Amino acid sequence: MIVIKIGGSLIHRGRELVREIIEYSNAWDEAIVIVPGGSIFADTVRRISVSEEAAHWMAVLAMEQYGYYLGNGNGVKLIDNLDIDGNGAYILLPYNLLKTKDELPHSWDVTSDTIAAWVAQKLGARFIKATDVEGIYLDGALKKELEASELVGKETCVDAHLPHFLMKNKMNCEIINGNCPGRLKNALKSNVIGTLIKG
Repeated sequence: MIVIKIGGSLIHRGRELVREIIEYSNAWDEAIVIVPGGSIFADTVRRISVSEEAAHWMAVLAMEQYGYYLGNGNGVKLIDNLDIDGNGAYILLPYNLLKTKDELPHSWDVTSDTIAAWVAQKLGARFIKATDVEGIYLDGALKKELEASELVGKETCVDAHLPHFLMKNKMNCEIINGNCPGRLKNALKSNVIGTLIKG
């Protein structure tokens, strides 16, 4: 099983990536769960003045909006729980699940990155984050591999809570640039061009 977070920054080609995932899951009989980012919908939440509690749930609902967008027109299954029924490609609409299993802090430190990692941890799955950069840069240099502990307190392309979550659960996160043709398909085949964060 693989969990792939499709970042909101990839909205212009997100549905194309979903089609690639569907093709791969069909060809290799693999179960793949797509966790949507918040994209422009979460950006709206960031621009208004509400409490962190309200912002948390509004941002989760923003993930659902992006999820509906990613699934539009390609026949992918939309799910709102982790009872995965066989192989194939699924897009998780996370609001009901997170309301039922409310285990993560309600803060902007926890975004769809940590939510996707939490989903991967629940499913015992590989965790891939597709975004619009090559990977993690530290001191101006792209890192092919690093420990999650190296990211604590640093501003990168992952949310502030993710390194702590990876360390606590001894999980890895593979980061790829979803804008580069072929990167996602290669990553699905375990040929990751990007950054491996080791938890």
